[in-house]
Amino acid sequence: MLDELKTRLEACDGELAEIREKLDDPETSTEELETRSNELIEERETIVAEIEKAEAAIAEEKRAMEDVITQTETKVIEKREENKKMTDMEIRNSAEYIDAYAEYIKSGDPTECRALLTENVSGTVAVPEMVYDIVKTAWERDGIVSRVRKAYIKGNLKVGFELSAGEATVHTEGQQVSEESLVLGTVEIVPQSIKKWISLSDEALDLRGESFLRFVYDELTYRIAKKAADELIAKINACGTVSTSTCVGVPKVTSTTVSVGLVAQAMGHLSDEAANPVVMMNKATWAQFKAAQYANGFDADPFEGLPVLFNNKITAFTAATTGVTYAIVGDLEQGALMNFPNGEGVDFKFDEMTLADYDLIRVIGREFVGIGVVAPDAFVKIVK
Repeated sequence: MLDELKTRLEACDGELAEIREKLDDPETSTEELETRSNELIEERETIVAEIEKAEAAIAEEKRAMEDVITQTETKVIEKREENKKMTDMEIRNSAEYIDAYAEYIKSGDPTECRALLTENVSGTVAVPEMVYDIVKTAWERDGIVSRVRKAYIKGNLKVGFELSAGEATVHTEGQQVSEESLVLGTVEIVPQSIKKWISLSDEALDLRGESFLRFVYDELTYRIAKKAADELIAKINACGTVSTSTCVGVPKVTSTTVSVGLVAQAMGHLSDEAANPVVMMNKATWAQFKAAQYANGFDADPFEGLPVLFNNKITAFTAATTGVTYAIVGDLEQGALMNFPNGEGVDFKFDEMTLADYDLIRVIGREFVGIGVVAPDAFVKIVK
């Protein structure tokens, strides 16, 4: 259509040029030529307007087409990247990559792992999902550690807590509001390495892929998580009954016997913020509480409906001497914090020399973690 309009415009311009030449001839009658010239000028204006309209429509259509092309190209690029990531994930979960990762754990050489991936050719080695699952399960298997808040901050971590503060007041019109007298304390959480080592025979080391990874990670990661729980119990036991500027207070309840009302008595010392308390004790102590319940004719639950978490590093009631804690009641999420500066994954080292004369290889697992008790009156110790 645009070509047709341009052809008409050229014809119109050509006829106008001829008319101008004839008008320059003095012998030519001008009236009829001028009439035709005016008609051609009007027609030309109409054609020019139609051409401009057609060109604008074509330009708009071109812009719309470019937008569609751009959007399509963007979607193609995004899909390509998505497919690339999916491909890498599939590779990481393949038996071939898991075998390569197991060999990397043994030798420390990441070359084969990186060769299998289309990305991540430098930096840290991508971990198979099955390893993530093993580590996650290990931390969740321990009922104490799984309930503690976690942070992932580099270096030492300082956590403030309210040492003392004034009460809020009901305001009377015209009366001055008293300023709060707030005193803060600070608990510093310093990360430390928790290590565990096992000795492997050549036969165990010859295990490949998933079998080897499960054997090593299951044993070492769970033991490290268990030790982290033990360290938290030790820190709770080390807290005094009254908060200081650098340590939160952990009240205590003392009793010479295990009785049905002890847990309820301990709960009475918890802060309002300790909203989800649990009971932590040795399994032998649990048996003593159940015996007290039986002797009471099953009249009451000695644990007041709270979850009971077992940790055999807490001294059993029968083995405890005067002043020794044999049960702890408290809110682990509110009162404790674990900081993992390098993440929750476990690092391994292989020592082939120390036990070489026994034909054994030492595998050392290491986790860098800071553990702290961070809230006053979040725990109560039941002491003999």
